[in-house]
Amino acid sequence: QVQVAESGGGLVQAGASLRLSCVVSQNLYTPHAIGWYRQIPGEERELVANITDDGSVDGARNYLNTVKGRFTISADNAKTTTYLQMNDLTPEDTADYYCKAFFATPQGFIYQQVWGRGTLVAVSP
Repeated sequence: QVQVAESGGGLVQAGASLRLSCVVSQNLYTPHAIGWYRQIPGEERELVANITDDGSVDGARNYLNTVKGRFTISADNAKTTTYLQMNDLTPEDTADYYCKAFFATPQGFIYQQVWGRGTLVAVSP
């Protein structure tokens, strides 16, 4: 059974940096995509950044507008470990951060999605 585990969260002051890690294990195939999401209690989970296999070396990357220029998503070739580098953090970035692995057929049909349990990022003023 595929497992996804996040780590790297913590309590920091505004302006600080954190790097979150997402490790995918027990998988037979390379994930087609990895997404980082965040959720504040009482609100919907939102996509922060994702990296998708598009045939290029680096993959396609997308970011939530409010984190562009501050957050960077990266992954090893097998997407065994994916990172979310977060710089210049603000209190508005405070949330539980989740990683999700997507598995797809060669034709791009997503047949499995696996969530991690999350890691808390808290940013004080």
